[in-house]
Amino acid sequence: MSEQHKEHILPIKAYLGVAGALFILTMVTVAVSYINLGGWNAVVAVSIASFKVSLVALFFMHLKYDNKINLFIFLIGISFVTLFIIFTMFDTLRRADIYEIKAKPIKEKAHIYERAPDDSTQQSDAAQH
Repeated sequence: MSEQHKEHILPIKAYLGVAGALFILTMVTVAVSYINLGGWNAVVAVSIASFKVSLVALFFMHLKYDNKINLFIFLIGISFVTLFIIFTMFDTLRRADIYEIKAKPIKEKAHIYERAPDDSTQQSDAAQH
């Protein structure tokens, strides 16, 4: 009933390489957050995060050297998460689209779209009172 278990000790250089890649990808994520890509910001951020998750799972959690059924189960889970994210991105990328005809009654009733009065107008009004 005892199972054979193979050790798969990686050299420290491999762990440092993966850690360095994760650090660089984190810097890329921060840099990309300052770039306005519109609706694609979320897609790029999730893509980079997915790649980082894959690195952690493959090397730090040893899925690369483990039984292949575990890797298969992991990939099935990632596939479903990816599918759900894709359908979410369809909504996120189209959320801001509104036709001008439909927007007119909304903008008329919404106070958020009113222009703020200039400071000079407020000061002259205060001086008159």
